[in-house]
Amino acid sequence: MSYLEIVLIAISLSMDAFAVSITLGLSVKKPNPKEFVLPGIYFGFFQALMPFIGYFAGTLFAGKIQNLEPWIAFVFLGVIGGKMIKESFEEHGESSQKNKFLFVNMLLLAIATSIDALAVGVTFAFFDINIFAAIIIIGLTTCCISIAGVKIGNIFGMRFKSKAELFGGVVLVLLGLKILIQHLVAGNG
Repeated sequence: MSYLEIVLIAISLSMDAFAVSITLGLSVKKPNPKEFVLPGIYFGFFQALMPFIGYFAGTLFAGKIQNLEPWIAFVFLGVIGGKMIKESFEEHGESSQKNKFLFVNMLLLAIATSIDALAVGVTFAFFDINIFAAIIIIGLTTCCISIAGVKIGNIFGMRFKSKAELFGGVVLVLLGLKILIQHLVAGNG
């Protein structure tokens, strides 16, 4: 597997994290440097960790997690998205918006958006690949794309802040639903 192929895989894996990062950017009026970087660190770390685990766990573990991964992503994204939708109808100040960046929320989002990387790691085990180079490429790519997502979401959110949180919550719920439907349609239900 070439480095170009690994970069393309990294970009593909980071798209869920990018979408979630946009919703995080929508949720704050003016993100501080920590709020720009934090999603990149969480998402980049977990996008690198999951293929590493998958690579060493092999196909035995993949068979067990394969049927659970869409359900886990669906539940995590649905709960967080639903909470954002609910909060979009409530009056709240900047402090409650910054709660999106708390440890528990970031951890759940990072896990939900990186579970598919576990299966990718298992496939890496079948190729002649430097797993350490691969996970560094995946982690750094996701980190950079997530930081950009927060910025893009914030720019959009500042223009349309009245419905930005509602939109972000709907995106998370739909993303979780898409993952689940793809799984069920593929017949892995």
